[in-house]
Amino acid sequence: MTMNEEDQKSNIYTPGPNAVDITPEKDGGILKEIIKEGEGNDTPGTGHTVSVHYTGRLTDGTVFDSSVERGEKFEFQLGKGEVIKAWDVGVATMKKGEKAVLTCKPEYAYGESGSPPKIPENATLVFEVELFDWKMEDLTSKKDGGILRKIICLGEGYSTPNEGASVEVHFTGKYNGVVFEERDLTFTLGEGCEFGVVEGLEMALEKFKKGEKSVINLKSKYAFGSKGKAEFNIPPNAEIQYEVELKNFEKAKQGWEMDSDEKLEQSEVVKTKGTDYFKTGKYNLAIKQYKKIVSFLEFEKFEEEEKAKQCEALLLAAHLNLAMCYLKVDNNKEVINSCDKALEKDPNNVKGFFRRGQARMGLKDYDVAKEDFEIVLKLDNNNKAARNQILLCNNKIKEYKQREKNTYRNMFEKFAEQDAIRDKHIKGKTEEKGVWNANGDGDKNIQDEMADEEHNDDVSLTETE
Repeated sequence: MTMNEEDQKSNIYTPGPNAVDITPEKDGGILKEIIKEGEGNDTPGTGHTVSVHYTGRLTDGTVFDSSVERGEKFEFQLGKGEVIKAWDVGVATMKKGEKAVLTCKPEYAYGESGSPPKIPENATLVFEVELFDWKMEDLTSKKDGGILRKIICLGEGYSTPNEGASVEVHFTGKYNGVVFEERDLTFTLGEGCEFGVVEGLEMALEKFKKGEKSVINLKSKYAFGSKGKAEFNIPPNAEIQYEVELKNFEKAKQGWEMDSDEKLEQSEVVKTKGTDYFKTGKYNLAIKQYKKIVSFLEFEKFEEEEKAKQCEALLLAAHLNLAMCYLKVDNNKEVINSCDKALEKDPNNVKGFFRRGQARMGLKDYDVAKEDFEIVLKLDNNNKAARNQILLCNNKIKEYKQREKNTYRNMFEKFAEQDAIRDKHIKGKTEEKGVWNANGDGDKNIQDEMADEEHNDDVSLTETE
C-alpha cells in the first residue's frame, strides 16, 4: 500500500464506539452517535415540522451541504418523505437541543445513483444534526394552529375517511390533563354533533388512516367555543386534547362513483334525513343533506320522463329547503341564492318569492322585498302572510324616509347656522375697513378678502363634514 493510499484511508470517517444502530430492521443502515445530550424525554413525531442545523459530509470529510454555513436553519415535516429516509428515522429519535452524528448507508440516503455532482453513486453519508425545536402538524385548512396532531401509531395504507363515511373510533378527551370523557363510538362523519363529537375532532378524522392513533390538540373555536361545556367542567374558550384511534371506517360513495339511478335513490334518502334534522332544529345538518341532493343531481339528465320529473322535483325541493334552513341560521345571502335557483326551475313558485322576500327584508332591502311579496299576491291572492309582509315593508319604507327627512333637515339647519356665523364675520370685517379707501380701491380689496374668507370657510366645512 502506498503512502497516499494510507493517508486517504486514515481520513475516512468511522463511527465511534457509542454509535447505535437505529434502523427498525437493525441492518446497520443508520448509525447514530450523540455528541450533545438533549432536554427531557419528548421526541418529534410523524407530521411535526422540525427545525435543525446540519452539516453533510462524504466519508472522506468533504462537505457537500451545510445549513450552518448558510446561517439558516432548515425546516421539514417529519415522516412525510420530504428528506432522505435516514433523516426521517434519525431525527425522530432526537430530543430538543440534541446534537448527533448520523452515518447513513446509500439505501437510507441517495441510493445507487447518488445526487451528482456533489454526492457520488452508492455513497455513505455522514450528517451532524442539531435539533432545535418542532411544531405539531397543523390540520386546519387556514393553518391557524387550531387543530394540531401528533401521531403515536401510524395507520395503514393511504385511504382516509370522507364526509359521510361511517367511522369506528375510540377517543379520550382531556382538559388540563384530567379525563372528561372516554368512549367507543360509531357514527357518520359530518354528523358528529348528533353524538357530542366536536367539530375539530371530525375535521381531524378526515386525515386519519385506518388503525392510526394520534393526539389531537384543539383550540376552543374547534371544540366547545365561548360557551364551554358545564357538563364536563370545561370553561369558556378552553383548549382541550383528545387521544384518538380510528379503528375502522367505510368511505361514503362519491357522486362520480354512482350511476344516475343510484343518485336518485340516494337523493331521496338524504332528503328524508335532512327533513328530520330540520324538524328537530338541527339546521346545519339539514343543510348538509340538502346540498348533497344538489351535488348528486345538478348536472344529471334522464331520458325517462318519470325519472326526469323526479330529478327536477328533488332539485326544486332541495333549493327551497336550503332557503328555509338558511333563513333559520340568518344567512340571507344564501337564502336569495337558493331562491333564485328554485325560481329558475319554477318561475311561479310562491315559496321561492316569499322566502326571497323574507331574506331581502333581513338585509333591509324593503323596496325589492315588497316586490317579491306583491308577486306572491298575484300568484296567490289569498296569501295573508304576503299581505302582512307588504304592510310591514310599507311601514319600514315610511320609517326610513322619515329618518332620511330628519337627517336632511338637521343637516340644512347646521348649514344655515354656519352661514349665519360666516355672514356675521364678513359683516364685521366690512364695517371695520369701510367701503372705500382713499385711493378708491377699497371695495376691490374687501371683495378679495371676502372671497378668501369664503374659500377658507368652505374648506373648513368640508373637513368638519
